[in-house]
Amino acid sequence: MKKIFYIFIFTILFVSGSFAQSKIIAGSTDPAIKYIRFYPNPAISVINFEFQKGYDKFFSFQVYNFIGKKVFDLKTITPKINIPLTDFYRGVYIYQLRDKSGRIIDSGKFQVVK
Repeated sequence: MKKIFYIFIFTILFVSGSFAQSKIIAGSTDPAIKYIRFYPNPAISVINFEFQKGYDKFFSFQVYNFIGKKVFDLKTITPKINIPLTDFYRGVYIYQLRDKSGRIIDSGKFQVVK
């Protein structure tokens, strides 16, 4: 009987936790929501970034190399961003999309192979 009680409690906690997670994912302030998709990854000569949703011309877009040095910066962006990789070295880069107050709303990493 005690075993059945623990299984029942575990099931209730698991189901309620899953429900709470699905409610968070459906919200608009969830950091798991991606505003931008990018391709190709890994990239050789150019990388493309496109907004999936929530485009705002007041966003800013930065790319940093893996040691944290800013290598690309756009203050005014368009719905599609093409970045030529001629001045980029082989390695991993991190992009950040920021709103007009400077808060990071999307980020990710991509790889350059040459």
